[in-house]
Amino acid sequence: MESRLILQNIVRFAVLTLVQILILNNINISGYAIPYLYLLFILMLPTGMGKIAMLLAAFVCGLAIDVFSNMLGFHTFSCTMVAFARILFADRILTRNEPVVISTPSIYTVKTQYFIGYLLVLTAIFYLTFFSLELFDSHGFWRLLLSITLSTLLTVVLALISQILFMKRPHE
Repeated sequence: MESRLILQNIVRFAVLTLVQILILNNINISGYAIPYLYLLFILMLPTGMGKIAMLLAAFVCGLAIDVFSNMLGFHTFSCTMVAFARILFADRILTRNEPVVISTPSIYTVKTQYFIGYLLVLTAIFYLTFFSLELFDSHGFWRLLLSITLSTLLTVVLALISQILFMKRPHE
């Protein structure tokens, strides 16, 4: 990666982590919908990034949120799982298996429907992993399913809004 792209991702990591810790960690809609916008950091890493670097970046991102949120590794494990899923599925979803390297996957660099599908699938994997660790018991299946669905939708909507508000269009 070129130095500008590395700096851009470090700034994105810092901003998303601060927004998550200072603002979004305080939002919890009836215990069912919890926005974790910091996940966007992992989803916007370049598609040509190495597998080990991708997993390491996701691990560090999750660990930072766990440390500041007093969690027991739920974010770390869930973020690493998303990075692993991204390694497996990103090419299929974002570029339809075309050998294209996207420096920053976003709503402006990928076809909108592909980017929304990408967000939905990987965000759902994150919440499935996260809530399975946090909430799962034999009596909580419907609560688990409701939490995964509502949190995924809330996070995807926030991610799309943040993309529209803060991302530069490629022709600008």
